[in-house]
Amino acid sequence: MLRGSCHCGAVKFEFREKPEWLTECNCSACRRYGTIWAHGSPKNISIEKAPDATSAYIWGDQMIEFHTCRTCGNTTHWSDLDADYDRMAVNTRLVPFKDVKDIPIRHFDGADTGRFLD
Repeated sequence: MLRGSCHCGAVKFEFREKPEWLTECNCSACRRYGTIWAHGSPKNISIEKAPDATSAYIWGDQMIEFHTCRTCGNTTHWSDLDADYDRMAVNTRLVPFKDVKDIPIRHFDGADTGRFLD
């Protein structure tokens, strides 16, 4: 299990499985956010926050929304806007390093090919 929170603690998450790998994406949003994602089913991820604790940003194909803490500015997670898509992700940069240091990081070319580079 992975647990993390934004810098101020207003948004906390729990990823209730160990991911096979983490994903670093080079799309224009992820590159700027500096995120490393753990993807999983929303059934295995819980987000604890007040209803207005995050600001959501939707762009491009309008399929996902990035959530950022309104207080400290950390990007905490993204969720899918398509109810039929069973994926979301949490930002593992907000998880203690000791908990993620042994999980491989795959590089995803979200800027161009939409494929993993390894």
